[in-house]
Amino acid sequence: MLLIKPFVAPLNDHDTAWLVIAMSSTLAGNFTVLGSIANLIVVQRAAVSGVAIGFWDYFRVGAPLTIITLAIGTLWLWR
Repeated sequence: MLLIKPFVAPLNDHDTAWLVIAMSSTLAGNFTVLGSIANLIVVQRAAVSGVAIGFWDYFRVGAPLTIITLAIGTLWLWR
């Protein structure tokens, strides 16, 4: 976040900008299996139970879900 501070400082609405950054960095973890440790844990536990979740299987659901939730969240924050 410190790397982004120089870009946020000149903006008129700092609070909203920080909320968008926080939301996007959190939700972006849903984009791929490798996006968060929680995703990897679920895939590993599923494999132990005999359920295989591949990268592309996850991506087909994760990518659209991430894009939709980021769009809705951004619209909601900037209303």
